[in-house]
Amino acid sequence: MDHAELNTEQVVLKRDIPWETYMTTKLISGTGLQLLRRYDNRAESYRAQLLDDDGPAYVRVFVSILRDIFKEETVEYVLALIDEMLTANPKRARLFHDKSLANEDTYEPFLRLLWKGNWFIQEKSCKILALIVSARPKTQDGVVANGEASNSKKKFTTIDDVLKGLVEWLCTQLRKPSHPSRGIPTAINCLASLLKEPVVRSSFVQADGVKLLIPLISPASTQQSIQLLYETCLCLWLLSYYEPALEYLATSRTLPRLVDVVKSSTKEKVVRVIILTFRNLLSKGTFGAQMVDLGLPQIVQSLKAQAWSDEDLLEALNQLEDGLKDNIKKLSSFDKYKQEVLLGHLDWSPMHKDPLFWRDNITCFEENDFQILRVLITIMDSSNDSRALAVACFDLSQFIQHHPAGRVIVTDLKAKERVMKLMNHESAEVTKNALLCIQRLFLGAKYASFLQV
Repeated sequence: MDHAELNTEQVVLKRDIPWETYMTTKLISGTGLQLLRRYDNRAESYRAQLLDDDGPAYVRVFVSILRDIFKEETVEYVLALIDEMLTANPKRARLFHDKSLANEDTYEPFLRLLWKGNWFIQEKSCKILALIVSARPKTQDGVVANGEASNSKKKFTTIDDVLKGLVEWLCTQLRKPSHPSRGIPTAINCLASLLKEPVVRSSFVQADGVKLLIPLISPASTQQSIQLLYETCLCLWLLSYYEPALEYLATSRTLPRLVDVVKSSTKEKVVRVIILTFRNLLSKGTFGAQMVDLGLPQIVQSLKAQAWSDEDLLEALNQLEDGLKDNIKKLSSFDKYKQEVLLGHLDWSPMHKDPLFWRDNITCFEENDFQILRVLITIMDSSNDSRALAVACFDLSQFIQHHPAGRVIVTDLKAKERVMKLMNHESAEVTKNALLCIQRLFLGAKYASFLQV
């Protein structure tokens, strides 16, 4: 492991940097040397006063050192100074956007160091860059670094360059972290603050970044893993407002994973951000249907019974409950059922065991020469999913019971042989429903209705 990975701010900030040597070799100016002597090794309260009086001048010196000096120890030291100054007061990030720095490219050194430095340098550069970008005056959005002077001939790093560069680095960390334990938490922490930016959302989705978040959604135990989980869910909440991200969220394991977490989490902030994400997604695409299939209505009821102090969470739970009820009404329709069967994604969604659904829709099964029945029989023949096989057997038994000519039609479609095979299936759920189907096939409708479901 690189020795610098073991560095801490305390170790780095105790260094004596040979500023006079740098002035002799013209790497820093006389003014810069004066400012550094005044600032170096001073108490925090004294430094705070210097920054209040002459903040932009210090920013100029720090940025010029990072631009012109490449000695690792010095770069680490200056990054630690900037990090310390911003940690003590994040509002100081505005100093980097002062009008007096209009001709300085204050972003470029940090963007370069993301890729060139050891882990200490990368982590500090990422944190500082994210703070500086977030603190910029909004009128500059997407234009130039620091209100680039109109007569400037220099090529400046634009906001878009910075945001795209940051996203590229963050995705690289999520795929192959530079540090075994801090690479991913650093990337997620930075991402959670940057995904408010439209350019970041767009770049992140284009870089196929959404799928990198999914493995991080799992029940957490330690304080560190709870924080990582919370910030990952925060990223998903921000992405739930962005249309192009929804397609991936809908077709991945995102919802089942979020449901698993919300079922087991006792951390209010984690539950809150997941419920707010569900509320956002509820009305979009097939999310509402997926939520009902995953048993979210029951989970919401159980969450409502707990003592939460956050009013936003309670309000979101009520809204989610109402929205899910509306979805259940819409779900009990033949179109929804047909879609489920044709996709082969059979599960115990509410309509299967709802007698009203079968009574109201039984004649719809006659469409296209009993197409849906034929697909159910094909699923019995070809599926390896025991849940799908069990549901297919159950649905066939429901058709036999509710359709006046159910037994004859199912027999004509040669379903009996397929169901008989499933009587020996290794899954008890499959054999139970295959047996029910065979019983209904052999008994008249008059007796079939007495069989246990």
